[in-house]
Amino acid sequence: MAEAGNYGTRYPYFYGPEGRLVLVDSALEAVRRGSTTIGIKTPSFALLASHIKPVRPLIDPAEKIFAIDGHVGATASGYIGDILQLIEELRLEAQKHRLNFESPIDVGSLAKHLGSFLHNYTIYAVRPQAASVIVAGVDQMGLQLYQVDPSGTFMRGSGFAIGQSSDTALDVVQHEYSADMSVEQAVALSDKAIEKALGERPVVEVGVVSVQDRQFQKLH
Repeated sequence: MAEAGNYGTRYPYFYGPEGRLVLVDSALEAVRRGSTTIGIKTPSFALLASHIKPVRPLIDPAEKIFAIDGHVGATASGYIGDILQLIEELRLEAQKHRLNFESPIDVGSLAKHLGSFLHNYTIYAVRPQAASVIVAGVDQMGLQLYQVDPSGTFMRGSGFAIGQSSDTALDVVQHEYSADMSVEQAVALSDKAIEKALGERPVVEVGVVSVQDRQFQKLH
């Protein structure tokens, strides 16, 4: 009976009146306050771009574009401490796969693993990770772009935007996206989308992976 009573008192802690996960909604709100971040995929390349927020004098800005393995990279928006933990989780999973199978992990499996990792935070009495992650890479199926949210939900697509005013940024990407655009055009589009979202000219960090060289690298 004690266990049933505890369950009854804990249940509203997880779910709101409309059946939504309260703590996940709070984590998503934290993401919406984070750096405006873009993912774009064409048949030739996948690009990640994230706004570098100004910091106090004498303090270096936080890194926003991360290499996960040779063929895959990631970026994120939300609390930087949570972002760094998720990046390390991705790197660890990629290295485990290389050690066990002597081959690079496919991008979909990496996104699925991160989704399961994040989902575990939603079923126990702990704070969900306040970060959304965009993963870009190339594998035997070609170029891949995924977004993974604090709930553990992961989606594959050709364009994503997360962080501050992400709806505005995504609207720009959707209206001006072209499958045959060049890397330079995609960089210009991501800059434009982030600038439109913020209302000012941003400093942006960019990374890209292409079908041709199959290596994720930072551009700037």
